[in-house]
Amino acid sequence: MRIGFFVWEYPPHIVGGLGTYAVNITQAMVRQGHDVSVFTMNDGTLKTRETMHGIDVNRPMIVDGGGILPMCMTEDLRRWGTGIKFFNDVLISNILSATKFVNQLIRKEGYAFDIICAHDWLSAMAGIMAKRETGLPFVFHFHSTEWGRALGGGSDTVMHIEKTAAEVADMVITVSYPMQEDLMLHGVNSTKVKVCWNGIRTDRYDPAAVPAEAVAKLRASYGIDPDDRMILFVGRLTAVKGVLNLIKAMPTIISKHPEAHLVVLGKGEFERTITDLIGVLHLEEHVTTRFEFVSEDERIRHYAACDLFVAPSIYEPFGIVALEAMAMEKPLVVGAKGVIGFRDFVVPSGHDQTGVHVDGNTSADIAWGIASLLENEATAREMGKRGRSRVQKYFTWDHIAASTLDHYKAVIQDVQAKQ
Repeated sequence: MRIGFFVWEYPPHIVGGLGTYAVNITQAMVRQGHDVSVFTMNDGTLKTRETMHGIDVNRPMIVDGGGILPMCMTEDLRRWGTGIKFFNDVLISNILSATKFVNQLIRKEGYAFDIICAHDWLSAMAGIMAKRETGLPFVFHFHSTEWGRALGGGSDTVMHIEKTAAEVADMVITVSYPMQEDLMLHGVNSTKVKVCWNGIRTDRYDPAAVPAEAVAKLRASYGIDPDDRMILFVGRLTAVKGVLNLIKAMPTIISKHPEAHLVVLGKGEFERTITDLIGVLHLEEHVTTRFEFVSEDERIRHYAACDLFVAPSIYEPFGIVALEAMAMEKPLVVGAKGVIGFRDFVVPSGHDQTGVHVDGNTSADIAWGIASLLENEATAREMGKRGRSRVQKYFTWDHIAASTLDHYKAVIQDVQAKQ
């Protein structure tokens, strides 16, 4: 197949999990014999077109529409304040990407695309325009939703874009079965919605590849002794990640396990709140914060150094950080109430158990989950080993790409049959 792939972030511009997904799945698609043309944003410093790992990467250079956009803004967009510059960039990037896809690659260069895919609202408008102009099969990928990210609120404009993309698309793909259920509850046609999980590079996330000296050095940098138990949180410091309830759980954990030490790694609007909460609860000796986004290599060292990984999210479409920790043979404590993708891959009981499910809204439940793993090191280690085996079996990028491509082939056949 020749695939038109619209996504907001792509190397070297990666902000979060979507960019990691995009680069890995496109490379896996190429390895499996398909041609991929990516359309993504340009911050003004990048090449407008280049080939990367066999992938045709297009980055149309945008212009500033700040003086024009206010004349046609909805009241919802006016509430964005300074954020309107971001919406402007998204809108113009989408228009230019769709225009280049249709006029340059198809009409001028003669590219015969088989399918269009667009990922989240940030590239949905390009997918909609390309679909309407070409009639090609269109798959819209929901990696998250506006109502989920905003815990029930959010921008009416963004939700309208998401809704329209789902209606125009011939198929909708999302990242977990809880997300599939949520999309259906919000009115997305149930016959359209398919599930394809995210994946991971198990060669990169391999505990055997991290030297013991690197682990000891990292733990020592946080003042964590060899006999201490390191608990790790990695993620954005926002409401949906449940990090404040994790901090609130620490006094209960420490009362039973004084050897416990929590490391919080990430950035977000709760940085000041977390710092204040640590002080109020007198947790300075048991909680260390590092408010930054670190490199992948550094993140891998943190997984290798910890004794257990905790992600008490209250909204998590998939949760790739937990998958990374599983690949590094770590037992997990994860939020599992609500729209939580962790439920798809963290097994909470039985012979295949890889972790513990908790309610991320409740600090007492988080404390219980962490304590249950701290109380039995041998059992926790076995959970970690089973976790890596599960990742190797179901969550490699080649496996995920093959599943996604099967859905693409099916929708192509379905659209052709209707024509």
